Amino acid sequence: MKERKHPKALPYLFFTEMWERFGYYLMIGIFLLYLKNVEQGFSMTNSEASDLYGTFIALVFLTPFIGGLLADRYFGYRKSIIAGGLMMGIGYCLMSVHSLPVLYISMAFVIFGNGFFKPNISTLLGNVYSKPQYEQRKDDGYNIFYMGINIGAFICNFFSAAIIIVWGWKYAFIAAGIGMFIGVIIFLFGTKHYREADVKKEMSEEDMPLGRIILLVLVPSVVAGILGWLIPGNLFGSDSNDAFIFACVPVIWFYSTLYLKANQSEKRPIAALLGIFAAVIMFWAVFKQNGTALTIWAENYTSRDVSGVTGKVFESLNLAEQIKFSKDSVPVYDSQFRIQKENNVTLKEIGYHPYFKNIPASERPNEGESISLWSTPISQSMNPFWVIVLTPLVVAFFTFLRRRGKEPSTPTKIAFGLLISAISVLVMVGAVYASNNGAEKASTWWLMATYGVVTIGELLLSPMGLSLVSKLSPVRITALMMGGWFLSTSIGNKLSGILSTLWDGYENKATFFWVNFALLMAATIILFAMLKWLNKIMKEKGVR
Repeated sequence: MKERKHPKALPYLFFTEMWERFGYYLMIGIFLLYLKNVEQGFSMTNSEASDLYGTFIALVFLTPFIGGLLADRYFGYRKSIIAGGLMMGIGYCLMSVHSLPVLYISMAFVIFGNGFFKPNISTLLGNVYSKPQYEQRKDDGYNIFYMGINIGAFICNFFSAAIIIVWGWKYAFIAAGIGMFIGVIIFLFGTKHYREADVKKEMSEEDMPLGRIILLVLVPSVVAGILGWLIPGNLFGSDSNDAFIFACVPVIWFYSTLYLKANQSEKRPIAALLGIFAAVIMFWAVFKQNGTALTIWAENYTSRDVSGVTGKVFESLNLAEQIKFSKDSVPVYDSQFRIQKENNVTLKEIGYHPYFKNIPASERPNEGESISLWSTPISQSMNPFWVIVLTPLVVAFFTFLRRRGKEPSTPTKIAFGLLISAISVLVMVGAVYASNNGAEKASTWWLMATYGVVTIGELLLSPMGLSLVSKLSPVRITALMMGGWFLSTSIGNKLSGILSTLWDGYENKATFFWVNFALLMAATIILFAMLKWLNKIMKEKGVR
């Protein structure tokens, strides 16, 4: 009988995750733009929108901590994945209601839904590959799974761009919900292929009971978050920043106790995972600016006009918006207009579209002329495009090295992923200088280049991190440690929002990117310094 290269469960998990990510990335790709939109959104400034965006994506990746724990001990992975998917689908659909209170409710559905979905589908995949005939292909399996994520992330932005132009923002959010529901249906069809892998873990004497976790971790976390919000002034820039950072302290303490209370055979693997969790925070802090700083760069600083055959193709697919240059038209205001109005400042009206702000007067269209601009959400497809293109090459490269016994260990891949991600930031430094510090429009190729480089770093880091958790985690807390990986993602996501709120404060935008580069290089140096120790632990566990 011919041995299968990959388990039968992989296609079902692949397409479930693809559609789940279709919904999530469609929603998150337009979230900041929707918050800033004056006509149909909430007229927020760059700083306000970045702060809420950063808090949202931070909480989205904080809840896997409890979702993984509950799945490990009580609900199992399949029930948790289904419940989480349904909650997220409902949350996306609720975002179609233009109301700030409803927006917060919908965000809560997504936050808790992702907590049940995200760590458990990754853990279920790892369990499926736990059989001896598949163990050596676990890294490849996670890379293929990761490509499914990015196929969904790539196609969704074209749908959202067209839907917004033709029907409006609310229908784009409904489309995200439909995508999520499709993912749940596919998952249900594949149940028989991963029923055996859905095994709840037996508690040991070292495990903390759920009631004790609620009392000692969740309750203090909520109380600390409330105190952080209520303290006079701001310690970390805003009330939401203070609340989030305070709330993280009890959760971080809990993960520290996992190491302190583990038996001797588990201490070193847990320590290795906690060390890597800390190092990759900076990666997420920079990488997740694709939804904030890089989206702002795409919208305001990138030349998005399309003409000729390209323009006709984009227009026929409803992927381009028409804007008119006219000083006599009804003024188009940006979010700064609202701030001026609220503070009774003399209003400075803009008689033309804000896109023309940094185009020299001599290069602007004539009065009454229109130009076509590709829709900003499309820029969110650059990263998943590169993932789809580069994943087969990366997999083939490491397969080539494996056959020759030269494949680097998973921690080594992660360390190089950090280094390459730091290099990607230098591309944006070049974009700032090429555009004369944003005084002129920059070429779209700068964005394509920076996304291309960071994607290589991402492929060496993100799927490898999921694989590493599966390899090193003690069996009884695998999903919980997967939640720890997402906790580091959460903290990095919030830090990305904090960094992006500083965007308007940097007169020289190159300085903003130099700060990002310095943070990534610091994390890179730390991880390379840990490599010898990490690789030794990997050998002790008999994995790479």
